[in-house]
Amino acid sequence: MALAELGQVVLDCPDPRALAAFYAEVLGGTVEGDGDWVDVKTPDGRSLGFQAAPGFVPPAWPAPERSQQFHLDLTVADLDVAERGVLALGAKPLDAEDRSRSWRVYADPAGHPFCLCRC
Repeated sequence: MALAELGQVVLDCPDPRALAAFYAEVLGGTVEGDGDWVDVKTPDGRSLGFQAAPGFVPPAWPAPERSQQFHLDLTVADLDVAERGVLALGAKPLDAEDRSRSWRVYADPAGHPFCLCRC
């Protein structure tokens, strides 16, 4: 028996609205809220939160002195199409050179690592 149910994943960032807009485009969701806390509601009913973090320092991947601490795995049907989309929205490639793998690593506009993973 579970002790708890996962409610939401929340990312610290310098500009919650801007980062929520990025993920809303990537995930096909809608942005709700404004100010220091903003949510993205996805079509499947899940929610991803973003909160303002003064002094935010983005992780450096892969660097043990500034660990990524967590990352999102985003499942896609076509890695090349998804890659073009996230790059157009402001993502930066971190480890996307190996085209033989079923995943590629990027940083969102605030610097959080995420992976596009072929389903």
